[in-house]
Amino acid sequence: MADITPALIAKLREMTNAGVMDCKRALQETSGNLEAAVDVLRKRGRATAAKKALREAREGMIAQHIAPGARTGVLVEVNCETDFVAKNEEFRAFCGLAARTLASDPAADLEPARVELVAKTRENVRLARYQRFEVSGNGVVAAYIHTGAKIGVLVEVGAGKAETLERDEFRQLVRDLTLQIAAANPLAVSRPQVDPAVVAKERDIATNSDLVKNKPPKAVERIIEGKIEKFYQTACLLEQGFVKKSSEVTVREHVASVEKQLTDEVTVRRFVRFQLGESFSGEAASGSAA
Repeated sequence: MADITPALIAKLREMTNAGVMDCKRALQETSGNLEAAVDVLRKRGRATAAKKALREAREGMIAQHIAPGARTGVLVEVNCETDFVAKNEEFRAFCGLAARTLASDPAADLEPARVELVAKTRENVRLARYQRFEVSGNGVVAAYIHTGAKIGVLVEVGAGKAETLERDEFRQLVRDLTLQIAAANPLAVSRPQVDPAVVAKERDIATNSDLVKNKPPKAVERIIEGKIEKFYQTACLLEQGFVKKSSEVTVREHVASVEKQLTDEVTVRRFVRFQLGESFSGEAASGSAA
């Protein structure tokens, strides 16, 4: 049997908000596998932090750059070893340089600048990942970095008419969408974009949960479908409650109300949300220049 240490139990508690003994038993049943233990606790109704992912304790910052014209943008995560270096002006300057450089040339070589910074700070510095959006058609790219540079968002929003992009109502909507994504952490814009494997896992957890034990088949079906519906309402940006209006209306409803003001169609095309320390494998930078 795997050694179930207090640190491992504490990590599972942080991920699920479950009790100490519940976490210990779940870890024993899964031979210390954290991801499997989370699923065990969710099936038993003990986990209240269903969307929390495994995270690594890393320092650094999230940086962004939107090119003039707002048709190209980059979000980048750069890691270092200590919070002291993360607050260093030279480190922060390198993060800004990385974002600007990748916006103009996603194939650019940042290694010389990185090596120079490592020599100055005496800490390992790595470009963990980046995402680059380039608009096609009528639309803009926007970014938001939350206070402390631990969370960053990049979003692309399209419009039917070119003149809409200059309207204050449209610009405010785009800004509100970046704040929504940062705060509510959706997985996708709408249901078709949610990974089927993720939905299948949610269905399996609901099917094997204590809530459906000893229930008649029709009741089980209703409970499972209700769980999946609730999952979509949390996971899909357009179905989330709009945070600026105390969730009284959905994001989709808010977008529709702005469309009426603009007399135009607005489309949330795609987004990415980075949170510092999210598990990310590999030593080289990973990203996309789509």
